[in-house]
Amino acid sequence: MEQDMKYIYQIWKDGSFSKAANHLYITQPALSVAVKRVEESIGSPLFDRNRRPLQLTEAGQVYINAIRHMQFLEDDLSRQIKDMQELKTGSLKIGGTHYLNCYIIAPFLSSFMQRYPGIQVQLVETSASQLIEKLEDREIDLTFSCDPKTLPKFEHAPLFQDHVLLAVHKDTALDPGLHPYALSAADILERKHLHAPKVPLASFKELDFILLDKENNLYTRSRIMFDEAGFSPKIKMTIAQLVTAFRLVDNGIGATFICDRLIRSPRSNLLFFPIDSEQTIRSFHLLISNRIYTPYAVKVFGEEAAEYIR
Repeated sequence: MEQDMKYIYQIWKDGSFSKAANHLYITQPALSVAVKRVEESIGSPLFDRNRRPLQLTEAGQVYINAIRHMQFLEDDLSRQIKDMQELKTGSLKIGGTHYLNCYIIAPFLSSFMQRYPGIQVQLVETSASQLIEKLEDREIDLTFSCDPKTLPKFEHAPLFQDHVLLAVHKDTALDPGLHPYALSAADILERKHLHAPKVPLASFKELDFILLDKENNLYTRSRIMFDEAGFSPKIKMTIAQLVTAFRLVDNGIGATFICDRLIRSPRSNLLFFPIDSEQTIRSFHLLISNRIYTPYAVKVFGEEAAEYIR
């Protein structure tokens, strides 16, 4: 990529001429001259210099989009040539939430890395919404989503399903009529919840709930379920991680929605209730960043993960 383009891209990333100059190891006046030269050549300013941090003008946004497109092409070319030279080498950046990385990906990733030791794997962990942004910007190669609105934006393939259950500590005071519907951890491991009677969420409206934050898909689903049940929950706390909510309830703090794949041991302090809502079935897909060339490492991971995790 041409030097002036690199300069302008760095300014956009940093939102400041001075910060960009430091990153590029050049003086700020020299950087300003380079930007001015480009602006004169295209006949339009690239940055609105009256705003802090710097904002792109309309022409500037077009220019940055073009730079990013060129970067993507260069990256695709490099990875394609590398695959041709030595098929089982490469790199793979996988994005997942804490739940996905720990409970879904980790068991498969161990065997994958043993079979393909030449592929360098990097795990990126953050919220579901931020992972989609990273995939759009090609900061990661692939991620996972159960949001039907997100799927059409990317190349995708079905991967696995999980089922949402309401988890309540065994010492929680419940209506005696609910006890026949309660399932143990052993029941969940035996997959009995897939055929068990569903319970109306309204039966639990007096409980204190732990909810995930708004960036989590399970927050959106829980809100839909509360609306369906016709009540507003008493929220004890809102947190970022599904696994943390699971552990808090296991220690007697509130009630929460969890996923059946979190249950790994028959020993638990919790009771589980299948809730009567279509929102409790989540179909996860593997999402791949849009590109001309899909690297070999990405293809192999997607194909083998679908067989292993399903």
